[in-house]
Amino acid sequence: MSENSSDTTTPSASSSAKRMPNIREKGRLMSASEIERTLVRLAHEIVERNNGAKNVGLVGIKRRGVPLAQRIGRMIEIIEKEPVDIGTLDISFYRDDLSTAGPRPTVNKGELGFDVTGRDIILMDDVLYTGRTIRAALDALFDHGRPKSVQLLVLIDRGHRELPIEAKFIGRIIPTARREIIEVKLQEVDNDEQVLLVELVD
Repeated sequence: MSENSSDTTTPSASSSAKRMPNIREKGRLMSASEIERTLVRLAHEIVERNNGAKNVGLVGIKRRGVPLAQRIGRMIEIIEKEPVDIGTLDISFYRDDLSTAGPRPTVNKGELGFDVTGRDIILMDDVLYTGRTIRAALDALFDHGRPKSVQLLVLIDRGHRELPIEAKFIGRIIPTARREIIEVKLQEVDNDEQVLLVELVD
């Protein structure tokens, strides 16, 4: 899961108004084709900055970080002509895109999928906000082993950090107000493919 509230589905302004009258859709930030092009760029950046992908392992934070890791993994395999290890971190968390007063993210223990020890790990999530989810993910990751390095990749960086956590690979930086919410929708999770900006209204 991510640091946004993208589990809140808003297929259209009219239908979302019926279910969630306090949310207003402000606009689409990325289309399906823009998401795809961005992931292609990020895959090439990972390969370039790591001198290939022989020691690279991709770890997606559930939920939407997982399909991002799977897609980028397939792209890197095409670039490098060899498969890349892909794992999953399962983190349940309070929707801190709406409030910073909730409980800390919690980690659901489980197998990550491969041995991270000595590897250059690319940790992936859809939205970077306060940094609290990433902090929990790092703690969980090191419970599985000691990587050589950990690099953070996010599709969207929306600002408002509360911890000294920054992404090395960023799809797009989108400055937001506290009342605004980034909704990332991916086919594998939402049967939809776009990034929306919505706003809390009184």
